[in-house]
Amino acid sequence: MNALIFVAADLVAIIVMAFGMYLPRHRRRDLVVSYIGINIGVLAVATALSSSAATAGLGLGLFGVLSIIRLRSTELTQHEVAYYFSALALGLIGGLGVEPMWLSLSLMALILGVMFIVDHPGVLRSYRAQNVVLDQAIADPAALKARLEEILGGTVHTVIVQCLDLVNDKTTVDVRFEAGTGSKTVPAPRGPLQEQLPPVEHDSLHQVRAS
Repeated sequence: MNALIFVAADLVAIIVMAFGMYLPRHRRRDLVVSYIGINIGVLAVATALSSSAATAGLGLGLFGVLSIIRLRSTELTQHEVAYYFSALALGLIGGLGVEPMWLSLSLMALILGVMFIVDHPGVLRSYRAQNVVLDQAIADPAALKARLEEILGGTVHTVIVQCLDLVNDKTTVDVRFEAGTGSKTVPAPRGPLQEQLPPVEHDSLHQVRAS
């Protein structure tokens, strides 16, 4: 009877996490399927091992076979990895059925509560990370930071230079910044030809047209 309660609690927890938190916030159907599938798979294996006379060695061997299957998919972000670990943890807790029951249910609720809070859109929403490619080779850290703050319109906290191309006049950086706290003035985009030409005065242009 307790095993059924643990299974039901896990099903409720993974549905709340996948459809109540992840899907409304990130809108990736493929990962919803992945989270639910991996949760149910871990739940089934953990339940089978905990309810049988299988030895610890056999259990480790089964998990070793499962670990051969590698996840071959697109690159995941850090918050998506966190959801993966949460789905695994929920499946393990529900499958193993740790006594007393209130402890297992409390751990499931703790996982859901933590994911709800830390992944909420209102938590640290101004802090962002972004890869930026500049059309200039800027070696001076102060000038590079000032240029990035001008473009991003925020306060740059960390700049990691990934590539400084002096031949093609290009800088690739990984930026950690706080949006909306820096300069609001964003320069108008200028192409290579416009950068080579001197700025044209409007008064001079009117005089040429008048003549």
